[in-house]
Amino acid sequence: MTKRTLLGMLTPSSNTALEPITSAMVAGLPNVSAHFSRFKVTEIALSSDALAQFDTSNILRAAELLAHAKVDVIAWNGTSSGWLGFETDVKLCEQITAATGIPATTSMLALNEILAASKATTLGLVTPYRDDVQARIIANYAKLGIACRGDRHLNLQDNFSFAEVTPAEIETMIREVARETPDAIAVVCTNMRAAPLVARLELETGIPILDTIATVVWKSLKLAGVDTRGASEWGSLFQKFA
Repeated sequence: MTKRTLLGMLTPSSNTALEPITSAMVAGLPNVSAHFSRFKVTEIALSSDALAQFDTSNILRAAELLAHAKVDVIAWNGTSSGWLGFETDVKLCEQITAATGIPATTSMLALNEILAASKATTLGLVTPYRDDVQARIIANYAKLGIACRGDRHLNLQDNFSFAEVTPAEIETMIREVARETPDAIAVVCTNMRAAPLVARLELETGIPILDTIATVVWKSLKLAGVDTRGASEWGSLFQKFA
């Protein structure tokens, strides 16, 4: 029998972008497929109710369902540790693996791994988030020694609305940040349709663009032992960090 590679993706309930984009990213890789499990996330804010959506128990229940499908990796295809603190993702991955026996990763841990490997000290930041959420993300990167050089955000809170942001709007945000010449640009949100724009905008700007759907797919493939170069049409990271 041909060995299949099954990638498990933990998905915010109101996200309508990451499933089709993730599936498209792996469509050209032989015998690789993505599988999804949702938990409730409807808004991104710093209120107690909004933060409670990311309670570990909710995420672990969704991870358990992915484990029923015997996936090779379980990935949190989301960016919450950007404002909660990156250590929350480290702990989450430890808990997922302890509960399921399956390796785990997240969009933000993958992003940070790439930034470290590329020795980036400045980062352009593109998100749909509120001012206070954006400020928290910038502060957390400062703690890593990575300064924000150029940022654009839309001050949105409703998670569903993030996927309604048009590709043209996203392109404009990325181009404006690129003028500040950061070492890399991160699109921090897995419910924005940025990933299909990355390869073309990298060529245009000459700056690595790290979309957080792409980062978690890249790391999931690495953990599953799949050559990431087969997804190179989705951006330089799949080739450079193969």
